[in-house]
Amino acid sequence: MNWQELSMRLVIFAATGGIGRHLLEQALAAGHDVTAVARNPRSLPAGVRTVAADLADPDPAALAAAVDGADAVLSGLGPRNPRSDAGITSRGTRAIVAAMQAGHVRRIIVVSAAPVGTVPSPGRPNPPKHDPGDGFFMRHLGARIANTLFRAHYADLALMEDILAGSGLDWTVSRPPKLTDKPLTGVYRTAFGQNIRGGFSVPRADVAHHMLRMLDQPGTVKQVVGIAH
Repeated sequence: MNWQELSMRLVIFAATGGIGRHLLEQALAAGHDVTAVARNPRSLPAGVRTVAADLADPDPAALAAAVDGADAVLSGLGPRNPRSDAGITSRGTRAIVAAMQAGHVRRIIVVSAAPVGTVPSPGRPNPPKHDPGDGFFMRHLGARIANTLFRAHYADLALMEDILAGSGLDWTVSRPPKLTDKPLTGVYRTAFGQNIRGGFSVPRADVAHHMLRMLDQPGTVKQVVGIAH
């Protein structure tokens, strides 16, 4: 039995975002019972159960109502502008985790980013200098450029991963490289605990597809998973 055959009660946070809209579309197509959470849910499809919540300033009551009775939570939360809106991902995830803990909901899958494995955080003050999956270009140039451009964003994602690691929940972190708007392929490479060698991009639709696939994969619990084409 896989996630496409077993109906689940899912809550999708940031359901109008780049990855969230694909999570919503694919989960509904698979017949899941979905609650979509977004700052402005008016743009969501008619007939979808929605909860309005601004994760930049979370309302605990709204989040508790959203996750009540859920089998799993999926989050595509991230800043609209990674260079100026850093902070929302860890803040929003902390509130989601608190709501899940209060409601005894355990399973959560979130999206992070490939460079985060080398970013220091309170929980990992001395990360490796290089991700074991990175090739020559990423080790010596690509990662340095990315960290320079998006330093605050990656630091926030690293903090988000700390929050999950200390939550006691059954979490999984997806770490894609550059995200694109190409169509869903359903064909991609994955690896536990490291990035994908030579994997420079992946469609948002494929990241969503993999997040949903991991719902019924116990081996992904408490794991960081790299994904790329």
